[in-house]
Amino acid sequence: MPENESPFSEPSRSEPRARRTRRRSEGAEGDKRARPTRSERSSDKRERILKAAIKVFARKGFYAARVSEIAKAAGVADGTIYLYFRNKDDVLISVFESRITRLVEVLREIVGTEASFEDRFRRLVELQLGVLEGRRDLAEVVTVNLRQSSKLLKQFAAPFFVQYLEVMAGLIAEAQHAGVVRPDVSPRLVARALWGALDGVALTWAIGGGEAGQLARAAPQVASVFLDGILSRDEHRALPRADHAATKDDDA
Repeated sequence: MPENESPFSEPSRSEPRARRTRRRSEGAEGDKRARPTRSERSSDKRERILKAAIKVFARKGFYAARVSEIAKAAGVADGTIYLYFRNKDDVLISVFESRITRLVEVLREIVGTEASFEDRFRRLVELQLGVLEGRRDLAEVVTVNLRQSSKLLKQFAAPFFVQYLEVMAGLIAEAQHAGVVRPDVSPRLVARALWGALDGVALTWAIGGGEAGQLARAAPQVASVFLDGILSRDEHRALPRADHAATKDDDA
């Protein structure tokens, strides 16, 4: 390249034709790479529809909501919904699958760390309540709207529930084997009880007008209650207390 020629300038007429052609081709390829692919645009639109559906389901309820209302909230044509989902049931199922799948993935990551059992247990509780913190619309869809259809619960929620139980029960069984958890408790029963407790906290927060921050304050209290009940005597003596006692304002 001549010394006075900028890399962003047009090629000179004296430059060989093959080199000019190659430079134009490379520039076109660079522009092409900068643009989002069709697959990326499709994924973004699908996610936009799911986010809109969460808001519409939370506001109207699953059965009262219309596909046209979801489309309007997402800023797409009614027919676009059917390019990504078979029907309204499929939209709700997809909301549940996408959010709960990610939750289970992160739960597994936490369980796989080298932290102590107590730390991992507390992090799991905080994660599950933190996922919904400040997301009342999502909390209502997952905890309220999904309950409106026993078919959805049995066919689609059940497999994810089983995965959750496996992760939680596995952590508790591991600690039980190490002597940290009492030998007389059932890991799967504790996992089920924890799910029910956290689901109940999120449910009452979602439908009861809970304020921001309440779920975060509830997490250490819920964790301490369960740890009080399952830790062995030696571990129980060293168990830290919750930062503060529950008050009426902290109730989720």
